[in-house]
Amino acid sequence: MKEAGKSAPRGPGGAKSEPSHLKRFYSEVATKDEGVGVGVLLDDKPVRTPGKAPFVVPNKAVAEAIGEEWRGQGARIDPATMPLTRLANSVIDGVKGHEQAVIADILNYAGSDLICYRAEGPKGLVTLQTKHWDPIVAWAKRDLGVPMRLAEGVMHVAQAPFSLDAIGKRLAGFDSWSLAGLHVITGLSGSALLALAVALGRLSPEAAWEAAHVDEDWQISQWGEDEEAKERRENRRRDFAAAARMLELLSQ
Repeated sequence: MKEAGKSAPRGPGGAKSEPSHLKRFYSEVATKDEGVGVGVLLDDKPVRTPGKAPFVVPNKAVAEAIGEEWRGQGARIDPATMPLTRLANSVIDGVKGHEQAVIADILNYAGSDLICYRAEGPKGLVTLQTKHWDPIVAWAKRDLGVPMRLAEGVMHVAQAPFSLDAIGKRLAGFDSWSLAGLHVITGLSGSALLALAVALGRLSPEAAWEAAHVDEDWQISQWGEDEEAKERRENRRRDFAAAARMLELLSQ
């Protein structure tokens, strides 16, 4: 699976995060309308990003959700438990002004989209891929005007330039905040189509996560899962859920 942010080094997941496990230095968390958005205050002092930019988000719903992450910290601050804060930092420090690079990276995924590569067997895995992936391929062709070429095995199959152009035009309609959410979901799922399906309300985040992990879940059902792999998966799922939640909060 590709890593999110590969073409946009300070895009989603690429911005530097706060030093891990700093001692909590504040008591109260509040939000404030800044005219161009909503800021987060810690003991009446505005939060700034790791890049020292003003931490201002698009609306109160996003600010309140991020404020809850700050309120939920204990004696020490653990950035791993603050995925919305980290995502917002990456938007402000890395995505704004670099939207075309983020779109290009998502299109790189679309060019070898997970759901276009099908197993030749075993039958159970093929059945699961068909169940979870075919409806999204059909939706993309019908509703987005994006026909996708499917392949068996791992040999690369080039997608039609027309299809990638159509996805690019659709992505161009999203602002930097929504693009960041799409980028994270794309990177964690390996599928631009699944990310678009979440952003456009075709799939729930839970259904998209399940679809993205058909192969992995099949392997687990056959061979089991070790604790280290389980922990990595839980961390990915937390970031996936945060990106999907950001997309939801942006519409409020």
